This record gives sequence, C-alpha cells and structure tokens, in this order.
Amino acid sequence: MTLTQKWPGRSWALLQLLLVASFTKTEEQVCRLRGDTENPQLSKDGDIIFGGILNLGAFQIAQAMLFAIEEINNSTDLLPGISLGYKMYDTCGSAARSVKVALALTNGNEVVSTLSKAPCTRSAQVQAIIGETSSSPCMAIATVIGPFYIPEISPFATCACLSDKTKYPSFLRTIPSDYYQSRALAQLVKYFGWTWVGAIRSNDDYGNNGMAIFTETAQQLGICLEYSLSFFRTDPPNKIQKIIEIIKLSTCKVIIAFLTYLDMDVLLYTLSLYNLTGYQWVGTEAWIFDSQTAEMDKHHILDGAIGLSIPKAQVSGMREFILDVKPLNSPGNKMFAEFWETLFNCKFKQSNTWIENQRECTGHEDLSGLQSSFTDMSLMPIFNNVYKGVYAVILQHIRKIRFKTKEGDEVYFNENGDPPAKYEIIHWQPTKNGVVDFVTVGLYDASLPADKQLSLQNKSLIWAQNSKQVPVSVCSEKCPPGTRKVLQKGKPVCCYDCIRCAEGEISNTTDSITCVQCQPEFWSNERRDACVKKEAEFLSFEEIMGALLTAASLFGTCMTAVVAFIFFRHRKTPIVRANNSELSFLLLFSLTLCFLCSLTFIGRPSEWSCMLRHTAFGITFVLCISCVLGKTMVVLMAFRASLPGSNVMKWFGPTQQRLSVLAFTLIQVVICILWLTISPPFPFKNFKEIKDKIILECALGSTVGFWAVLGYIGLLASFCFILAFLARKLPDNFNEAKFITFSMLIFCAVWITFIPAYVSSPGKFSVAVEIFAILASSFGLLICIFIPKCYIVLLRPDKNTKKNMMVREVKNTI
Repeated sequence: MTLTQKWPGRSWALLQLLLVASFTKTEEQVCRLRGDTENPQLSKDGDIIFGGILNLGAFQIAQAMLFAIEEINNSTDLLPGISLGYKMYDTCGSAARSVKVALALTNGNEVVSTLSKAPCTRSAQVQAIIGETSSSPCMAIATVIGPFYIPEISPFATCACLSDKTKYPSFLRTIPSDYYQSRALAQLVKYFGWTWVGAIRSNDDYGNNGMAIFTETAQQLGICLEYSLSFFRTDPPNKIQKIIEIIKLSTCKVIIAFLTYLDMDVLLYTLSLYNLTGYQWVGTEAWIFDSQTAEMDKHHILDGAIGLSIPKAQVSGMREFILDVKPLNSPGNKMFAEFWETLFNCKFKQSNTWIENQRECTGHEDLSGLQSSFTDMSLMPIFNNVYKGVYAVILQHIRKIRFKTKEGDEVYFNENGDPPAKYEIIHWQPTKNGVVDFVTVGLYDASLPADKQLSLQNKSLIWAQNSKQVPVSVCSEKCPPGTRKVLQKGKPVCCYDCIRCAEGEISNTTDSITCVQCQPEFWSNERRDACVKKEAEFLSFEEIMGALLTAASLFGTCMTAVVAFIFFRHRKTPIVRANNSELSFLLLFSLTLCFLCSLTFIGRPSEWSCMLRHTAFGITFVLCISCVLGKTMVVLMAFRASLPGSNVMKWFGPTQQRLSVLAFTLIQVVICILWLTISPPFPFKNFKEIKDKIILECALGSTVGFWAVLGYIGLLASFCFILAFLARKLPDNFNEAKFITFSMLIFCAVWITFIPAYVSSPGKFSVAVEIFAILASSFGLLICIFIPKCYIVLLRPDKNTKKNMMVREVKNTI
C-alpha cells in the first residue's frame, strides 16, 4: 500500500529525483562510486543510527519517527549513555530510489580511493531501517538488504506477499498483513448478505495480492464477483472510462475498492463526472478513513461507505511535537524551506523562485490557527506504527520481543514478522453540514475464534442515498423454504433459480441446495417446508361408503332373518319341507354369517380383524355353498329315486347330507388353520399405493393360503353350478335346481369379476370391492333360492300343497 504526500492536490514533492547509482567492479578490483552521492534529507549523529526510507511528502511521518527517537534519547531508563541518530531519505514513492537509498544506508556514501587498496566491504551504517510506507518499494528494499540481515520495519506496507520469510527474511511491520484485511472484508460483505459484488483494485502488489486473497475467501463464503477490474492512477483516461461503463452495465450494487487513496482519488474524480451514485462502497484502510478523499466527494458518491481501518491511537505529546517544526529551521535545510513555503503559501527571499511583490516567509508564522492537511491528525494510527517500530529496534531479538508502549499498546511479531491483526470497522455518515463523519461501528480481531472475530454494534447506519435499509446486492433472490437452488447454466454459483421441492420432499431452510425426502410415515405439506404425518386411510364406518356397505350388510342380515322367520312359521308346509328344510335353515344361517362377516372388513385393521375377516369369509361361504350343493344333490337324487327300482335316496338321506356339508366345510377349516399357522394375515401400512396417505390394510401373509381359500370356494361353486345346470329341466312342478342355477350363475359372475377389480382398486376401494362381492353373492343366493318360495308361502298359498308339488310337467312330444 502506498502513502505519499498529504497536501492539497497531492502533487507537491520536496526533492528532485536523483539518478540511480550503480556499482560495478573495475579492473583495479577496488570500489568506486559512480553517479552522485545520496545525502539524507534529515540526519543526526548518534551511537546507534536509524535509517529512514519514507515518503516525506507526508511530513508528519518523519516527525513521528523523530519524536520516538528523541523520547528514547531523553529517557534515563531505556538506553542510558547511548544516543540514537538517524538518516532519513525521501523516496517520493519510487521503488528505484528506495533501492538506491537502501544501499546508501547499508554501505555509506564515502568515496574510496583507487590507490588505497581499501576493501569494498565494511560494516553497515545503520542498525535498522524504518520504512517504506508502501508495499512495492518495501519488496525492493527487503530484497536488497535481506542478505545483510538488517531489519526493515514498515509502518504501512500491508501486502501479504511480504510475509514470505524465504524471500524477505529481515522484513517486519507494525501494521497487519492484507491477508487478514482481505479475509475480514470478505466476512464483512457476507455479514450484510452481499453475495453479488464488483471489485476494483490498484494494479500493483498491494491491490493484486489483496484482491487475490479476498476473491479466494469470498468463494469459500459463497460470494461471487460479477467483475474484477484493475487500474493504476497513471493509466490513460479511456481505461478508467471502460471501468465506469462496466459498473453502469452491472447488476450488483456493492463495490469492493481495494485501492490506494491516490488511485481512489482518480477513480472518484471520474465517477463524479458521470454522477455515478447509488452504489455501496466497501473500502480498505488505504482510503476508508482518509479525510481528504471525503472532502473530494462533492457528489456524495461514497456516502454510506464501510470498510476497515487501523485502530485509533493516541500517543501523548506526539501531536505537539509534530506541529513544532521550528527546530528544523537550520541553515541549509532546504527541506524546511520548501515545506514552510508550501504550508503558508509564501516564499523566502533566499529562495531561487523568489518573485518580487510575493508574500515573504519569515519562518515564524503561527501554526495554531492553520487548517491544512499538516494539522490533520487522522493519520495518527500510522504515526503510532512508526513510533512502535522505532521502539522495537532498540530491543534485542526483534522477532521475539513482546512489550507495551507507554499508551498500553502491546507490540510483538509473529513468525512471519507481522503484528496482531486488529481493525476498526469505519462507516461514512454524512452530517448536515456536508462533512463526513467517520463512525466506528464494529471491530475485527483475527486472534479470536472464527465465529467471534467480526463484531458489529447495533447502530443505525445510513447507507447510500441516505437509505436506512441495508442495500441488497444478490444475483438471485434467496430461495425460500420449500424450494431448492438450481444453478443457472454458464453463470456463477450465486446465480440460480428456485425450484419447488417435489411431492414428499421438503426444505426448511433458506437457500437450500437440496430437498430432503420425508420419512415413510410423513408427507410434505403444501408449502413443502415441513413433513406432516400422513393421513391414515382405511374403510371406516364413519365415511359414506363404509356406512352404505354397513347398511347393506345389516339389511341382508335382517332380510335373512325375516326369511328364516317366514320359513319357521310355515315350516310344516310342503314348499318349506321340500328339498330338506334342515338344509334350508342351515343355508339361511350361513347367509347370515356371510352378511355379518363383511363387517369385519370395515374399520381400522388390527391383528385379530385381519385374521378373522379372511378366514370367517372363507369358512362361512364354504358352509353356504356346501348347503346349496347339498340341496342340488337332493334334487338330483329325488329324481333318481322316483324312477322304478331306484333306492338311491337311502344313500343320500338327511344324515349323509349333514355329513357332506360338514366334510366340505372341514376341508376349508383345515386350509384356514394351516394358513393362520404358517403365515397369517397381518395389519400392514402401505406407503406406496397413494403417496400422500398411509393405507392401512391387511396383508395376506401367505398368498398361497389366500388363493387356496378362494380356489376351494370357486371349486365348490363350479361343481354346484354344474349339478344345478344339469338338474334345471327335471320335470318337477317346482324344480329348485333352476333357482340354484341362477344363484350360482350370479355367484360365479360376481367372483370372476371380483379378481381384476380387486387387484386394480387402490387403497380402501379394494376392501370395498371385496365387501361388495361378498354382499352381492350373498344377496344372489338369498334372493334366487328363497324369495320365490316366500312368494308362494305368502302370496300364493294355493300352490303350497303336496299335490301341487308332486305334479310333473307334461311335455308335448311329437
């Protein structure tokens, strides 16, 4: 970083540049000085000599160094009996001149005679060098004097590159490295949520190295740079104009300015020409606390700027010493004369540029009422760094020292020769009279844990264009909960689209990069920001479908009970006694169970209900079909028995009928017992059928057992249907086989259509299909077999006679 003269216009220089002296090896193999000798602008003899390589345009820096030296010389405790001297050179910020004076401080300027045969080497003239105040000259100086191990202590060179001890082994500084400042700036930008920023830097070691570290840290923190531009104050105007055009076309509203204050002044001037306001500027210590930069900002372009500054410091007695420059008014001190002439806008008569009628300098003008950059003490933190650097040299083992100044500042250097990194966060707040107030709004301390390094106070900040709202500078707005970020093709990671999470997935944080799948028993809510428990779905008694099926089941049960009551009241009538009334009552009982077993399919599935519903259905239907099969066989056997010489009915009497029903039913019971023993049905939560609901159903357990139960029912029903179909045209006046045929036809049709409907129906509808099949087949048996008989019993009693039942149809034959 650079620090040159602090004067209005910043173009005044105290001394003319000298030619760089070069040393060559002559044929006589002795040293000869080529070029003009380098004489210090300020010097004093002493036992220990300090070298000063400074930009004396900022005259206060030289005064700060002198103050520290004089304070040590006047102390009776620090170096009793030893005096400190100094040799100070003005470099005007030139790296070439800095190298030349560094060599002069190291080897001296004495002319060595070619006849003396004196050696070219001698002890160094100085024990330490204070300076330079910018990074590039410091790198040049450190490279030259590094092999001599002469300490160079800079108060204001911040480039992180100078921490490389393999290249600059004797370099130290009393200002933190830009490694910490760059990282602190990135954290500051992240703190305010600025993820889409522009960057402008000085095209020198200070700007390029500092911005490189900032860019690396910013990427780690999720900050993107829309552009990163560099320039130097001596660049042609069209290059700076291109920077202005890029800023105008950009979408970011925050600009990181890693610039020296001289470069910042040039940029600010160009920005003023275009009246480019409304941007939030983030600055480095090079210009953020510079009062003259603030004075130049007449168009309020930098209003609300925020950045890092060296912590404020006060050294008692230093301000008074700096302002007391009269002791430097010694004969031949050209530096004092030029300084005084510029300060008071006057001329000494002995000056080469004296003009008649021009105001004459007396050398006794009063500084107390003067308002100029010289009386501005805003650079006191830098003066304090010079002060600490001088004190550090007087102690042995500079890198291992650790001491406190009289003001309580602790001074030490780490393994890279850097001091502890501490910064104040400075905010530009314009006042009513147009003067910028540099307000400290926070601190940054790199020695603290990472989460505590940056701390900001809860102050009301005034941002660009007098806004009290923190500026927003993002490429894409934050993705709210319920969405995820999807990067835009070909753009930085800060530019993205917000895509809504898919069903069953959520994101409950802002700017989530992924959506999280909900647990199986949960589902995403409408906003996709929380997982809610899935609704359990099962066929319940409360819903309409469940209530209708329940009503149908109870209606069938009541209807069967009425038929049973009618048959019981007329149990001695021929039509009831026909075809074994005992089987009729058993069939009515089994139909009642069939209607009632459908109720086990309704309600929340449990372990017992799952086992009961399938086994009860299987056994009751087999009992029902067995009774129908028995009645069908009775019809066939009765016809056979009516033939001459037939005694078949004795083999199929009431006992045999009961045993056949019992045998057929026991087979189904055995199948059910095996099913329940090996792998019984069990309650199951189906998460796959319907995504946003849990289907509570009964898993079959053993599918073989389930299809064995259904298969056995189908086998009996098919056999019964075949027998009834064969007996449908027997010549009885009231042939029950016809009605059994119809009932079995309905039964088989229902269960054949049930299978595909059951398989394809989702969730509770599959249960409803099964219940419907049970009820439909039960109603089919009840209506087809018993309703015609009830019709005769109740409405046509004239046909309910034994004679009528025994009459056979007489068919016309040709």
